[in-house]
Amino acid sequence: QLQLVESGGGLVQPGGSLRLSCAASGSTLNYYAVGWFRQAPGKQREGVSCIMMSDGRTYYADSVKGRFAISRDNAENTVYLQMNSLKPEDTAVYYCAADPRHTEQDMCALGLTDYWGQGTQVTVSS
Repeated sequence: QLQLVESGGGLVQPGGSLRLSCAASGSTLNYYAVGWFRQAPGKQREGVSCIMMSDGRTYYADSVKGRFAISRDNAENTVYLQMNSLKPEDTAVYYCAADPRHTEQDMCALGLTDYWGQGTQVTVSS
């Protein structure tokens, strides 16, 4: 059974940076789409960025394009989300997710995923 564990969240000032990590165990991610979703209080869950582990194709939500970068380390079975130029509206719980049946675009845009991590809080505030 695939398990996902996020780390790297925290409190950061506007304009700052954070890097989130998603480490997987129980199965190799090589044939999965893996991504990051976020949910702020009172808002719907949003697909932020997703990546195909096999070939590195990526998807980004319009709200984070140019500021966030997703990357993968297949040898370490880990996916990262580098978040730069953070804004207060980026504040949310960020969840790692993985799915073996869908593309990175379908996963992020449609929320199609089988496996979820426990989430990590990101707070952007001065």
